[in-house]
Amino acid sequence: MNMNETKFCQSCGMPLTNEILGTNADGSTNADYCIYCYKDGAFTGDYTMEEMAEYCSMFVEEYNKHTGQHLTACEYKQKLLKYYPTLKRWNTPADAIPRTEHPMKKVFVDEVNALGISELHISNLYVLSGSFINQPYNVNGNEVRLLNDNATYWGNQVQKSNGRCYGIACCDEYILVSEYGKDGSDPEIVLFKRR
Repeated sequence: MNMNETKFCQSCGMPLTNEILGTNADGSTNADYCIYCYKDGAFTGDYTMEEMAEYCSMFVEEYNKHTGQHLTACEYKQKLLKYYPTLKRWNTPADAIPRTEHPMKKVFVDEVNALGISELHISNLYVLSGSFINQPYNVNGNEVRLLNDNATYWGNQVQKSNGRCYGIACCDEYILVSEYGKDGSDPEIVLFKRR
């Protein structure tokens, strides 16, 4: 990739670097999409443009940090909805947009829901960076991290009735369910299960 020319994911619009390029079915990198949108030759989600903007607007603080702006999530979503029609995935007639869903997503969703954990039910998972969700846990007086910062995981967050949240991270080897407070405070391991 030419470092003098910034490229952007043609699905979510984030700047592309070699570390986050999507992957084709044969394992080669895909220069059009990021790993969060396109993995193993398939889009990670069958989203409408509105749903993609809604999801990405959750990361408005990250956007503000890098741009010096002070947008709200709603303002950022509107900005994305104006920008997305210029991208490859969305600059296509609606009936021609590929609707491929990654084959492992349903498997992971079913496995998480089968755990039988109170108030934990999901219908969707997103590809998340390990460095974004790798929280430190206190185990026998030691601080441990169970995820790999350089890997990607299928994940989601579910708010509980008591205000705390479940965090889910799935990969080929294991499923991790944690519980934490606001902004990831006081994280606890609920379940760490090998697949």
